[in-house]
Amino acid sequence: EVDFWIIPIIQGFVQIEELVVNYSESSDDDKSSPETPPQESTCIDDVHPTFLVALISRRSRHRAGMRYKRRGVDKNGNVANYVETEQLIHVHNHTLSFIQTRGSVPVFWSQVGYRYNPRPRLDKSENETVSCFRAHFEEQLKNYKKQVIINLVDQTGREKIIGDAYLKQVLLYNNANLTYVSFDFHEHW
Repeated sequence: EVDFWIIPIIQGFVQIEELVVNYSESSDDDKSSPETPPQESTCIDDVHPTFLVALISRRSRHRAGMRYKRRGVDKNGNVANYVETEQLIHVHNHTLSFIQTRGSVPVFWSQVGYRYNPRPRLDKSENETVSCFRAHFEEQLKNYKKQVIINLVDQTGREKIIGDAYLKQVLLYNNANLTYVSFDFHEHW
């Protein structure tokens, strides 16, 4: 009875753009030359010369919070500051979708203090974390089937304790539908 008063909203971002791909025969150098007279754009595909591209990001209402204030996983498997971003491309009556999710490392951890980049700490033991880690990834796999986990935590500095705990939980979970990749920005900076 109250549906009339409820307005569905998301905390996130939506942008939809129509793109035209120009397949003209001239090279990029010819196009940029001031001596070249303007030519009418031609497209090989006269039926559907456009792509519809949509980008949708949705932030979860579970464990939302400020950076350094809300970290890790909760007892229900929700991770802090979880965002699902979907890229949709519609062309030739086909729609393609690519989904990327991001969130805090799904172990019990926190950062205390207000100074820049406070030192992270583990708040619960490995055994206390197992069921919540499992709950998080069971939900992920139910929604998205197979997943590639890309761990962006610093593997050698002050964040190493979090990265090690994450890897340990992945190994304990031992699910063939998860692929774990560690990517340390500091190595490639």
